[in-house]
Amino acid sequence: MFDGDYDYLIKFLALGDSGVGKTSYLYQYTDGKFNSKFITTVGIDFREKRVVYRSNGPDGATGRGQRIHLQLWDTAGQERFRSLTTAFFRDAMGFLLLFDLTNEQSFLNVRNWISQLQIHAYCENPDIVLCGNKSDLEDQRVVKEEEAKQLAEKYGIAYYETSAVDGTNVSKAVETLLDLIMKRMERNIGQNKFQQNFVRAGAKRK
Repeated sequence: MFDGDYDYLIKFLALGDSGVGKTSYLYQYTDGKFNSKFITTVGIDFREKRVVYRSNGPDGATGRGQRIHLQLWDTAGQERFRSLTTAFFRDAMGFLLLFDLTNEQSFLNVRNWISQLQIHAYCENPDIVLCGNKSDLEDQRVVKEEEAKQLAEKYGIAYYETSAVDGTNVSKAVETLLDLIMKRMERNIGQNKFQQNFVRAGAKRK
């Protein structure tokens, strides 16, 4: 799409309990279709996508499009892979935290995942978007939208109800996270660890 050239390489990590649909979610985002074969992620895997990001200026004007190479890392949800997963936390710039709307325990565990991020990520308040996945299974829902919104509000993070099957809000959640990251970079240009660690990695390839 960009002849191998890009402005920024940005890494996102998908987190959440095993079985919440992380792999299917990322597949839907990158390929635009549902992968019905359930394969448990062993350790770490990743998918990639090229996008153009345009920031909206204060006067509503749209800036020049930045060419973004997104790496979306897919992590295993099982406890036995946790040490391997947390080793990747520091390398990620943003986090998609998924739970399953039909599985209450996966929702209750969101707090644990956030506390892990506060310890292991690049800072104590990393950019996170919370996704209540499997919104297509409305008849099996056990987590109320209001409950999830309240939890997201408590942590000051965005919340979307998503479906890896029909694509509902999948792109929107990723775009929201990308917007948060790009705005963080604009605020911190040349100032801190975030910028040094990540923008250097995203320098234009020749």
